[in-house]
Amino acid sequence: MIRTVAILATVVMIALLGGLWFVSRDSGANDQFAQCRTGAIAGGPSSIGGPFTLVSETGETVTDQDVITEPSLLYFGYTFCPDVCPLDNDRNAQAVTMLEDRGVMVQPVFISIDPARDTPEVMAEFTDVMHPRMLGLTGTERQVKAASQAYRTYYKKQEDGDPEYYLVDHSTFSYLVLPEHGFVEYFKRDVTPEQMADTIGCFVQNM
Repeated sequence: MIRTVAILATVVMIALLGGLWFVSRDSGANDQFAQCRTGAIAGGPSSIGGPFTLVSETGETVTDQDVITEPSLLYFGYTFCPDVCPLDNDRNAQAVTMLEDRGVMVQPVFISIDPARDTPEVMAEFTDVMHPRMLGLTGTERQVKAASQAYRTYYKKQEDGDPEYYLVDHSTFSYLVLPEHGFVEYFKRDVTPEQMADTIGCFVQNM
């Protein structure tokens, strides 16, 4: 009797494992970008991104529908950032240029989390230096906060120090967003321009 129960338990366990394997395999098969993804995203890709309303570097109010008209690489930072933001945006610009050389067009987008200082004019000056096609976005405090929350980014103004030359702590991920697909991948700071270009190229080819 005990042996029979043990055998039945083993059969059930094998069946469950087989079912889990089938679900995992089927889930991957249904993901058109499965071969491009570099890591898992808690909650899945649909848990990041969404609608936003901001102000472009030309002073126009725009929505995500106006901005994400082609594969886009989004980064949240601020122009007064002493080192991290310039380096990250330069890395993103290099990746975009590499993709252009391969015939793949991707728009770099820089979203300010410091709207008090980052006026449209300031954003335009910054993005013109970084890349000719980089789009700068700013807005009201409420608009910026809503966009940041949509992409689950973090930022906090440092209250100590000079009130005019303050720093802002913030997350440093870059987000790949595709038209009709939304957010699909993020990149950490240690990803090289070459690695970023290869990964983005994979996503664009599988759109």
